[in-house]
Amino acid sequence: MHLYVLRRLLMTVPVLLGLTVIVFLIMSLIPGDPALAILGSYATPENLARLRADLGLDLSLPQQYWVWLTNILQGDFGRSYHLNRPVLDEVLERFGATLILAGTSLALCVVIGAAAGIVSAVRQYGWADRIITLLVLIGISVPAFWLGMLMILLFAVELRWLPVSGMYSIYGGGDLPDLLRHLVLPAIALAVVAAGVIARLTRSNMLEVLRQDYIRTARAKGLDENRVILGHAFKVALVNLIPVIGVQAGFVIGGAVYIETVFQWPGIGRMLVNAISTRDILLVQGGVLVVAASYVLFNLCADLLQYWLDPRIKA
Repeated sequence: MHLYVLRRLLMTVPVLLGLTVIVFLIMSLIPGDPALAILGSYATPENLARLRADLGLDLSLPQQYWVWLTNILQGDFGRSYHLNRPVLDEVLERFGATLILAGTSLALCVVIGAAAGIVSAVRQYGWADRIITLLVLIGISVPAFWLGMLMILLFAVELRWLPVSGMYSIYGGGDLPDLLRHLVLPAIALAVVAAGVIARLTRSNMLEVLRQDYIRTARAKGLDENRVILGHAFKVALVNLIPVIGVQAGFVIGGAVYIETVFQWPGIGRMLVNAISTRDILLVQGGVLVVAASYVLFNLCADLLQYWLDPRIKA
């Protein structure tokens, strides 16, 4: 177990290093001059030259990357031009709100998807299976941002059951019930696609397990059907679902970018949209790097959990 964990941790090092290269190159390919965007009407040739030197933009691309990477390894992600505060402080502050949204969405998609998949497998070719299959197909096909806008029109504008946007009410609120009311719509919109994927894979894994001899033996012994399904079949199927859940966790965090924009959720996704519009390169690089690293770490945790549940799995 210790060797497997060490090997997996070592494998993440080149992955994270590759992420820094990709993020830096993508940001460097964005057209425009960051110094010109920052100075605006004060962009005289002297001011531009001075600011480019301060930002290191007068260095070659490999030199810029090396300076940025060494600063990151020391915990210095730079300073946001637009917000005039350290990038790391802003990213961590916004990432907390994103984790609340993504964590709630992930919990919803796992519970709903697994339950739907189990029912669909147990009632194979029945009405429940057909209805769930149809709903899953619709859920996977509908874009999350479009579903979010429809939910806003229905539940916030027409019925006025839930708030339109934000994380807390502008006047009053600020407590847990207020947070939950604001969380309902974006969390559901973000969870629908991932729930459909988990439901389909749960169904296929459950059908494979239910055909095994030990399941027939358990039923022949007279065990309760719920115990056979949940205690034996689903426990085995869960091992193969854990990597899928890890991938969907990364999808949920990545999908938070547009969902946070639709619902004006004050997370890292909305921060990235604003930073891109203001050409705040260091803030964009820091935010994208944190999101990408989170995706890698979620998959690492999923692999370690799968190995812990089934040590027969090889790296």
